[in-house]
Amino acid sequence: MTNHEEKAKQLFLKGYACSQAVLGAYAQELGLDEQTALKLALPFGGGIGRLRETCGAVSGMLMALGAKYGQADAAPEHKAQMYARVQELVRRFKEENGSIICRELLGLTKPEGSPIPAARTAEYYKVRPCVEKVGCAARLLEEYIKEQEK
Repeated sequence: MTNHEEKAKQLFLKGYACSQAVLGAYAQELGLDEQTALKLALPFGGGIGRLRETCGAVSGMLMALGAKYGQADAAPEHKAQMYARVQELVRRFKEENGSIICRELLGLTKPEGSPIPAARTAEYYKVRPCVEKVGCAARLLEEYIKEQEK
């Protein structure tokens, strides 16, 4: 298990949203204080505000990717470079997990409708694959960064 994978899982198990867990695992080395990272990532938990759309672990992974490689300009070539990186990481996540859609990963047929997060109980952790998805996203990004540094 990689350092980021372990830290992301620990954050998730402390009750943070999947998006917060992944971005939070990278915050320090990306020059973000952890509190800012956790605040920025919160809306993306639960498949974006518990709408069960794009997996929060994927959103957190992509926010960290942007903080690592993003450009603060509107140059089309910089957008194209980032979009290529995004597509590669999403491809890898889908290859391992089958989807990037939260409700599909959870085996739901429709959004749950309520903005109230489920209680984090022992039963919750038994039936939700989220901790593994968080770990996967953090690991994939770490592997990708190492590849880029070669």
